[in-house]
Amino acid sequence: MEFEINQSVAILSRTPDTLATLLDGLTDDWLTSDEGENTWSPYDVVGHLIHGELTDWIPRARIILSESEDKSFQPFDRFAQMNTDANRPVGELLQEFKKLRTQNLEELRNMRIEEADLSKEGKHPEFGTVNLRQLLSTWVVHDLGHIAQISRVMARQYSSEVGPWSAYLGILKK
Repeated sequence: MEFEINQSVAILSRTPDTLATLLDGLTDDWLTSDEGENTWSPYDVVGHLIHGELTDWIPRARIILSESEDKSFQPFDRFAQMNTDANRPVGELLQEFKKLRTQNLEELRNMRIEEADLSKEGKHPEFGTVNLRQLLSTWVVHDLGHIAQISRVMARQYSSEVGPWSAYLGILKK
C-alpha cells in the first residue's frame, strides 16, 4: 500500500482510544511489567508516545515544510520518558496523549499537505536526508509497533501460565 495521508490519519487518530481501552484502569502489575532489563513497560511506552507528540512528528514536519534553509532535525531522545514523573496515573497520561494527538492531527490537517509536499526533505541527525512521506509513514508504523509491543509485553506476563498452549501462541515466542 502506498502512503495516503487520510488513511494514515485514520490510524493515528485511533491510537489514543486503542491504548485507553487496553490500559486505562488496569493494575500496576499489568502497566509496569516489562520483558527484562532495558525493556519498556506499557506505562513507559505511553510516556514515550507523549514525548513524541511534543518533540518529534509535527515539529519535524514543520521543519520540512518551512522556508528555512536549515532543515536539520533536533535529535529525538527515545528514552526521555524515563526521566519524567513515574507516579502519574496512567489514565492521566492517556488523556494527555489523546489531547496532544488531537492537537497534532489538527495541525497536520491545517498544513494542507499536497502530493508535492510529501517529497520535501529534512535532515535527520542519524539517517541524513528524509522526506515528509517517510516521516508521516513512520509515525503510523511507530504507533502500530508500540501497540504490538504493549500487547506482547502484556501477553508475556502469562507465558508460564498457559502451559502447552504456548506452542500455538506466537506472541510468546522470542
